Amino acid sequence: MYKNQQLVEVCFSPRQFDLYKGQFDICVVIDVLRATSAICAGIENGLNSVIPVATIEEAAEYQKKGYIAAAERNGEVVEGFDFGNSPFAFMDPKLKGKDVVLSTTNGTQAINTAREMDVVVIGSLNNLNALSDWLIEQHRPVLVLASGWKDKFNLEDTICAGAIVDALIESHKFKSEEDSSIAAKFIYRSAKENIFSFLKASSHRRRLRRLNLNEDVKFCLTPNTSTCIPILKDGAIVKLEHEKIATQ
Repeated sequence: MYKNQQLVEVCFSPRQFDLYKGQFDICVVIDVLRATSAICAGIENGLNSVIPVATIEEAAEYQKKGYIAAAERNGEVVEGFDFGNSPFAFMDPKLKGKDVVLSTTNGTQAINTAREMDVVVIGSLNNLNALSDWLIEQHRPVLVLASGWKDKFNLEDTICAGAIVDALIESHKFKSEEDSSIAAKFIYRSAKENIFSFLKASSHRRRLRRLNLNEDVKFCLTPNTSTCIPILKDGAIVKLEHEKIATQ
């Protein structure tokens, strides 16, 4: 057992962020369906950066300046934008080396909520092992921020958060004290053998099914298809090289 164990905790919603901030060096933002999965896919496949903005108006301003802009609300592409938050759109070879501005219902709101933290990285089931291993190497207090659905609890982000907590605690370098973290860990353990099936009745999966987005869902719920760790730097999300970083 390590004497100097660091905290890892789960915040179920950006609305609760103020209850946790100030205690942690690193924040992992998760929006499994679909924003952070799309960001991971894009950065993995050669996007230069993703610029997260909270509002459609901000995205439109970037678009007027010539940026490629993507926007999603309630699961659908916002009229007038190039695409929404489908991971397949972010994997388009034409986007390699490009900067994409993104605004979504939940994920980019959470990223902007967390941006005051020293280090903000992007998590998903897709980059689960790579991210967890990197967090263990950092050995600094970690807050896992679930984007949820319009500031409410959701299952898919909680499962992903629980998977990260489980990996960090199993390293014996981390501990959790909050019930939210304990709950997330055990929900993940209940779901991990078949996450897709476990989430069959979840609200957002049903929402996306109605929009015929099952292929997006399958992609987002498949663990460890990516080894990249996207990190927020100077307002843009870029690929982190796997070095140990110093917090400010």
